[in-house]
Amino acid sequence: MELRRGLVQLFTKALGLVAAPVRSLGRRGWFPVVREPFTGAWQQNLEITAETSLTYSAVFACVTLIASDIAKLGLRLVQVDDFGVWTETTSPAFSPVLKTPNRYQNRIQFITSWMMSKLIHGNTYVLKERDQRGIVVALYVLDPTRVTPMIATNGEVFYELKRDDLATLATDQAVVVPAREIIHDKMVPLYHPLVGVSPIHACGVAALQGLAIQNNATAFFRNGSQPSGILTTPLALDNAQAADLKERWDTNHTGEKAGTVALLSHGMTYEQMTVNAADAQLIEQLQWSATTVCSCFHIQPYMISIGDPPPYANIEPLTIQYYSQCLQEKIEHLEICLDEGLELPKPYGTEFNLDDLMRMDSVSKNQAAATAISSGGMSIDEARKKYFDLGPIPGGHTPYMQQQYWPIDQLATRTIPAVPDAPAAAVPVEDDAPATPDELTRAQEKAMTIYAAA
Repeated sequence: MELRRGLVQLFTKALGLVAAPVRSLGRRGWFPVVREPFTGAWQQNLEITAETSLTYSAVFACVTLIASDIAKLGLRLVQVDDFGVWTETTSPAFSPVLKTPNRYQNRIQFITSWMMSKLIHGNTYVLKERDQRGIVVALYVLDPTRVTPMIATNGEVFYELKRDDLATLATDQAVVVPAREIIHDKMVPLYHPLVGVSPIHACGVAALQGLAIQNNATAFFRNGSQPSGILTTPLALDNAQAADLKERWDTNHTGEKAGTVALLSHGMTYEQMTVNAADAQLIEQLQWSATTVCSCFHIQPYMISIGDPPPYANIEPLTIQYYSQCLQEKIEHLEICLDEGLELPKPYGTEFNLDDLMRMDSVSKNQAAATAISSGGMSIDEARKKYFDLGPIPGGHTPYMQQQYWPIDQLATRTIPAVPDAPAAAVPVEDDAPATPDELTRAQEKAMTIYAAA
């Protein structure tokens, strides 16, 4: 691998390709790592960084929820048949790296690191390791702060990598590799196609506000839940007397001694200077900050215990909404990145198992299985596997339909047989002598026999 990277650098210099960092391109340049919510905030240690924003509970909850929900989905190698149907398969060349991406992470840890980097920094850089056949046998998620996208004068894309021992980059000198050796998954490239932007870019101020409210509340409760105030007196006090009075008040009536009885004399009064939590609408402000964070991550607030969930008896519609608004785009991107990064030939591809996300209750599961089997959409074995995680049974591999269902075109062109007319009953010939009762009975029975035979 080191030899290959060295050859890339020599090849770049030989062609005279000068690769420039992406952040230095364009008239506007690129946003610095440290952003200021207002002018002078950096000097006051009030800058917005990813590390600071993650200490706010709403940001932490959104990042970990999305990353863990995607990581728990089963990742499988699939192939498409002649009918366009994707089915799970295995391959000795591609299945091992999907099961164990590298020597220190399993599949869930690897996907979690992938999504964490994307959500926090806006970019995920994955370094490929190949064998002698050129097949990718390992994938390493790099530290995004130590990777710089670069563009050569002819438009080719390279990546400058700094030391990363876990990814076998054990050199103090920066290494430049071509784009084919890096899987680059970008969050939202607002300002440059090669630079993604994290949702923290939009909700950083709300996170900083939430932290400020929490810090203020911590100081408030540390002071015995007593708001700060001022002591006033009609008497004239010099600086020494005022300082002594303040020191004695702080010693006897603040901190652990807050709330004790104070004895004021010489017309001295205490006036509250700050508003309490109810007047400042502390809870409403905290909820607004958390809701703003959720909106930037496209998560409903109730999913991180902000507010009440919708009054739905079935959780499936809520899961579908969460998938379509938040997870689907990220999952689709991840599948495409893996397909292209692993250089999977046709008919292979990668696919996440969405059934691991959209779990149904027992009643809905039974109804769905029964409907799928009775409509012929699934065989019994397919329904047993999808809804109940059960194996096949004899005769369960074939879909079944009831016989009374006919194609509409056959019903429209079929010939309806004519209904035969009922035969006339035989009437006995009248003679001069009237018929006896026995003769009438025999005549009726004969007529009914003829009618039944017809």
